[in-house]
Amino acid sequence: MPLKPVASRDNPALKQIRSVLSESGTKRAATLLAGAKLIEAWAEARGQRGADRLRPRQWIRVEGAGPHPLEAELDLPGLLLPEARMRDLTEMKSPPAHALLLDLGPDPAGPLGPRVAGAWGIQDPGNLGAILRSVAAFGFEEVLLGPGCADPFDPRTLRGSMGAAFLVSLRRCRDLAEVLDDGRWIALDGGTGAVPLARADMSEPLRLLVGNEGHGWQGIDLPPSVARAAIPTAGVESLNAAVAMGIACFEASRRRP
Repeated sequence: MPLKPVASRDNPALKQIRSVLSESGTKRAATLLAGAKLIEAWAEARGQRGADRLRPRQWIRVEGAGPHPLEAELDLPGLLLPEARMRDLTEMKSPPAHALLLDLGPDPAGPLGPRVAGAWGIQDPGNLGAILRSVAAFGFEEVLLGPGCADPFDPRTLRGSMGAAFLVSLRRCRDLAEVLDDGRWIALDGGTGAVPLARADMSEPLRLLVGNEGHGWQGIDLPPSVARAAIPTAGVESLNAAVAMGIACFEASRRRP
């Protein structure tokens, strides 16, 4: 389907895209995949819950760039933009040649699977994206997103995840009481009462949780059924939240039969 040339930033079609992308959290109804690599990662992940939650709506291409191979397959309407307009839309200093606008389906529901990770108060989209990469790399199927978390479908989070967001199921929750089940819940925490990660029981069904980048679980009353596990360090007080989750996910994966 031919793409419509658009030059003015005040074009109604372009303003509509900016409007839907400005929403966040539970109000978000669409997201933008910026760049061929991210688009192809979504296409390769089709058939998995994370990717199938996103439904393609519109192509966006920079003037002078050739069509992406998926354009013919998806046959969507779209816009042809000057480089400056693509830079404005993606908020990237080096704008990509291609972008894909997708509608976002509802949060998943139902029982949790055998391997679930949770992020509470992770505010930086890059950190959340890195957590999603670790979770997917070590065989976890779902991520719970607690209060204060960055938007997992913010284009910056998707870029940080490098496509991992399409491989896992993402579910928001207001507090642990909504999702607490009979699984083995472990919060990564170096405080009093935490056992070293090497001694923690990580048998399935497993739920691994990480807290805020700056203050961890301070101010959050974890239910008594949630154990605390610490990653021993030398010379530094604590690890980056994404690094800690990566280590814990690897340890869980290493112990699996």
